[in-house]
Amino acid sequence: MRSVSASPLRQKLARRLAWQRDVHDPVRDPRNRLPVLARLRAWQTRRLAASFEDFLANPRMRPAAEFFLSDLYGEKDFSARDRDVARIMPLMSRLLPDTLLEAAADAIGLAVLSHAFDLRMAEQLARRKAPEAEITLADYGVAYRAVGLPRLRRLQIELILGVGWTLDGAVHQRGVFKLLRASRLPARAAGLSELQGFLERGFGAFEALDGAGEFLEAIGHRERQASARLFAGDPDPFATGASRTPRRGSAGSRARSGP
Repeated sequence: MRSVSASPLRQKLARRLAWQRDVHDPVRDPRNRLPVLARLRAWQTRRLAASFEDFLANPRMRPAAEFFLSDLYGEKDFSARDRDVARIMPLMSRLLPDTLLEAAADAIGLAVLSHAFDLRMAEQLARRKAPEAEITLADYGVAYRAVGLPRLRRLQIELILGVGWTLDGAVHQRGVFKLLRASRLPARAAGLSELQGFLERGFGAFEALDGAGEFLEAIGHRERQASARLFAGDPDPFATGASRTPRRGSAGSRARSGP
């Protein structure tokens, strides 16, 4: 395998890690200190969980849905995982194929873009007459349209799907699971279990899918539709053919945005 230090993948990872540090720096961007930021992220996580109800009820899709909710859309801090990427690259590049490392790079890019959007959304929500009030679906829609940037919203969705497609590709490469297991002990010994766990959970989830097309195409359709409806001012932007997002005052009306 070629030297990872000189590879385009290593360069891409380095750039994305630098973006990750910058976007989370409260000195560089004081919006990271806004109290509403944590509430916004929790709202968005709950919304996605409500939108994923049918996936979670499907035994084949449930692992992939849980992975998306916890490792791609989740409200938890991904900085430990992303620091791991910088430290573990020389080791992992000797053990794993580029497909899994590409998935990690794409996940970092997604986390950076999502956080940048969250900062802009939090800034808008903090301008409400009652900034400490509960975030409503209407509040969310107003902030979403004020932030704008539809092209970058589309890119956010494509990054989400890209991680999934990359993991699905890794599942179909012979020997990848064995290599991933072989990296577990070295990663744990080096204190790099966050990234290792991310890769193992992702690989396991997409292996259980046995073909990611139906799952990823459904997510792409729903999230693109939700984004278009938000920009259009639709009062129920997260509605689907099977179910509708609960209105204000219910758990679903306080739950996480995908786009």
